[in-house]
Formats: sequence, structure tokens, C-alpha cells
Amino acid sequence: MKSKSLKTLIFLASVILSSCSTSKKMVTDDSGIGLSIDTSVILANGFTGLHITDLNSGKVLFSRNAQKYFVPASNTKIFTLHACLSSLGDSIPALKYVETDSTFTFWGTGDPTFMHSMFPQSRTLDFLKSKANAKKIFQSCAHSGIESYGEGWMWDDYNDYYQPELTSFPAYGNVLWLNKDSTGFKAQPDYLLSRLVKSNTTKIVKRNPDYNMFQIPVAFDTSASFEQEIPYKNAETVNREILETLINAKINVSQQPVPKDAQILYSMDVDTVLRRMMQVSDNMLAEHLLLLSGMSNGDTISSSFAIKYTIDSFMIDLSQKPKWVDGSGLSRYNMMTPVSITELLKKMYSQYPEKRLFSLMAVGGVNGTIKGLYQNGQEPFLFAKSGTLSGAYNLSGYLISKSGRKLIFSFMNNNFNIPTSKVRKEVERILLLVREMY
Repeated sequence: MKSKSLKTLIFLASVILSSCSTSKKMVTDDSGIGLSIDTSVILANGFTGLHITDLNSGKVLFSRNAQKYFVPASNTKIFTLHACLSSLGDSIPALKYVETDSTFTFWGTGDPTFMHSMFPQSRTLDFLKSKANAKKIFQSCAHSGIESYGEGWMWDDYNDYYQPELTSFPAYGNVLWLNKDSTGFKAQPDYLLSRLVKSNTTKIVKRNPDYNMFQIPVAFDTSASFEQEIPYKNAETVNREILETLINAKINVSQQPVPKDAQILYSMDVDTVLRRMMQVSDNMLAEHLLLLSGMSNGDTISSSFAIKYTIDSFMIDLSQKPKWVDGSGLSRYNMMTPVSITELLKKMYSQYPEKRLFSLMAVGGVNGTIKGLYQNGQEPFLFAKSGTLSGAYNLSGYLISKSGRKLIFSFMNNNFNIPTSKVRKEVERILLLVREMY
């Protein structure tokens, strides 16, 4: 009995020593990156994964928890970007349509640029006006399989600008924009102005959860400046009513499926829209661009269809399949690994010109969500996508080291309960070390 106990103790001791030896080896063999992570008080507050590969050779330079699944937040947009690059040409498809001598029927594709304040006006409105002058107009939503919100979205974010409803025919970004400055008061779309009411009980514009009534703080009258975007309710119906006022014609609702011979109207340059989605992390654009990618490969406007088609057609070779449920990363149901993200980044680099791909990303010290970071170089050296939710901060992309070596990285951090700003700065510190070491 004592002999068995002694053997058990010896075995356990050998396991512990082996574990310590492996841990020590992992720290000493990675040029100080592992040690920097292990000794970080900031990162110790959560769970960290980092995967770094050489872009040209594919050699893994560092890997820590890289095959573990993380909530990616807006790193999900990297997957949406690949879906769009794989499915869309150089222009955004605005409508599918058919017409006869007396009727014009159209199907929305999810084009998010129509009347959007961040983009120049496309030809879509003038095109629809020209048809309304001579024909009876029909809009069909028979092809739409979308709910207003994505899978796993937070119900109580309904009033926040980053969670507008999903629609087959978006308008104005599906938000009510209110602005007051030295030039006066502006609102888009003004169709909803009659739904504004003054309130002493709110400090921001607050929409009723169930219908389009917007409470405006009384202080709005005396404030010098004010700006807010509020998603409106029942956006599919509201957008049809808005379009009726814009083209000055009745739009009849149809349930006609999309015919195979439907024509396509294109609106604007794809990269212009992709660039804004990636650099400022625009959720509305991401969700509707994902819908667009699916619509380009079939006759259904559906996030789940677009995701399944993209994975089966363009991501089948990823070593770890993502759990992917929306276009923007708003949902915590999304689960991805640093390995799969770096594999996807390498895949995109091999398929598209570097100049184009890097121009779509946020650039450290230059623009987007990392404009104020990674500024200690004469030339930009980090081209990436950030992803932030409560308790999650991730950054994945391309890094050019001081030696000129091009790296792909995915740095993921979940489950921390300290300010995100601290984790963001710690990620910057370690990636600057990576830049020095390689």
C-alpha cells in the first residue's frame, strides 16, 4: 500500500516538473513575447490568445491559446470582408428588378448606401423616380428571410446607434439623425420629425421600445450643440413610406419571388463602403454588406444563408471552423480562434493586392479605431481590425516589423473586468515589442 502511494507521489511529481519545464520553455523560446504576456498585470485579469505567423513563409513565430475559441466582437468583420471580396464585384448591387410596359417591380438587396449621410447620393433614387413617372411601382420582400435583429443581439441596445434594424431596403442607415450646431437644427429623415416630443425625464433622445415615438430632452432647446443617431422601429415599413415621399408615388407591396431574369441596378464602388465598414467598424454597413454578399450568390436575403454559403464556398480550408452568426460581431454567439483569423488574413493576402487590402483596414496612427495608437514610426506599420465588447478587446491584422518582415497576427482578449482602454494600451505595448523583436 505504501509502495503504491510512493509510486503515485513520484508520478505526480514528474508530471509537475514536466509541466514546469514545458512552461519555462514556452517563455524562453519566444523572444520575450510570452514573458511579457505572463508578467502583465493587465492581461492577467482576463484570458489572452495570440498567434503570429510570418506572412511569406507561413512559419509560426509565436502561439499562445491560439486554438482556443474567443468572442471576436468586431473581428467578425474580417469574415464579412472576405465574404464581400469573394462575392461582390467592383460595384454595390442596389436593386434587382423586372419591368413590363406598365409595371416596375423591385427587390431590395440590402444596399446600405441609399440616402446614407456618409456616402454620395447614388443613382438609385433618380432611377426609381424615372420609373415612378411612367409605371406602377411594386416592392417585393418575398425573398427576405431576415429578422429585424441578428441572432444573439442585446434587446436593450435598441436605442443605440450601432444596432439599427436589418432590412432588405435600408434608407438613411435605418437611423434618425438629429444635429444642432451653429448653423441650426437638422434631421434625417425629416419624415419622422412629427414623432418627436419634449421630455424632462431624459438626458438623451430616447425612443419608445415598441414604436416610433422619440423623447427629446428639454435642454436640447438651449444647448449650443447636440448630435445623436437613434435606430427607428419597423424600418422595412418606414423605409417604404419614406421612399414613397421621395419618388412621389405609391409603392404597392408584392410577394413575387425574384425571377431568374431579373436585372441589377448598381449603386457605388464596393471598396468605398468596405473601407468605412472596416476602419470605423460600422455595424449597420457590416450587417447589410453580409446580406448583399448572400444575395449575390442566390435569390435569398438572409444572414444565415450568406454565412453558410461563404463558409462552404470560400472558407472550407480553415483548420478551425468559426461559429459565425452575424456580420458585425454584435452577437456574443460568434466564436473564433486566433488561428482561424490569421489563416483567413493570409488567405485574403494571397488573393488580393496588398495595396488594396491594406487600404481597407484601419491603419495605426492614421485612421479608424486605431488612429491614436501605433504612432512611433515614420511610416504606417500596422493594418488591422479591432473588436470591442464589454469584457472583450481583440486586434487582428498585418504588422510590418522594424526589419521589414511582414507578419500576420491575431491578439484576442476576453473575460476581463477592467476598463477596455487599459487592455488596448497593453496590446499596443506588446505588439510594439513584436515589431522590435522580429
